[in-house]
Amino acid sequence: MDHSFLSALILLLLVLDPLGSLPIFIPIMRAVPKERRTRVAVREVGIAFCVLFAFMFVGDSFLQVMHLSERSLEVAGGVILMIIAIRMIFGSSGDSAYGLESGREPLIFPLAVPLLAGPSAMATVLLLASRQPDRIYEWIGALSAAMLISGVTLVMADRIRKLLGDSVVSAIEKLMGLVLTAIAVEMVLAGLKRYFVGGL
Repeated sequence: MDHSFLSALILLLLVLDPLGSLPIFIPIMRAVPKERRTRVAVREVGIAFCVLFAFMFVGDSFLQVMHLSERSLEVAGGVILMIIAIRMIFGSSGDSAYGLESGREPLIFPLAVPLLAGPSAMATVLLLASRQPDRIYEWIGALSAAMLISGVTLVMADRIRKLLGDSVVSAIEKLMGLVLTAIAVEMVLAGLKRYFVGGL
């Protein structure tokens, strides 16, 4: 499954799911002084960007060291995206896994990793870079744009929820989950097709 800049940007936004992160982000940031919230949000988005950026460049080496093929990565990435999509559509009771000690300012965990730079995002950027390495600058641009949008969304988290309301945010997240489900199925089918038709 080959991607364009636009499709890669949309895929990354679906995987990063900034709107879906709001219910986790807002309670965590309540413990942070108001004057520091923007700085903390920008810092965590920057850390997440660095983690995903690094995965783009170690992708080929990682596959070689682990003796993994692009086909297996594509199928595995599709399965991970499917799990994320199902959680987006039906909800999850696992949000407490992202808890933080009371009164402690978040640093790397849980906002940067795993909320933004989680397994699905890592698998996605690694797959983009390994499948079409000649277009690495497009993928860097798509990742930069996706992280910028995610950062703006998180910085304006309170305003967005007040403007749209919880029900609208939830509906948008479920719609994004439905689109992500279709992308996940396409990735799995493409990987299986490459395996059975393209050979080993």
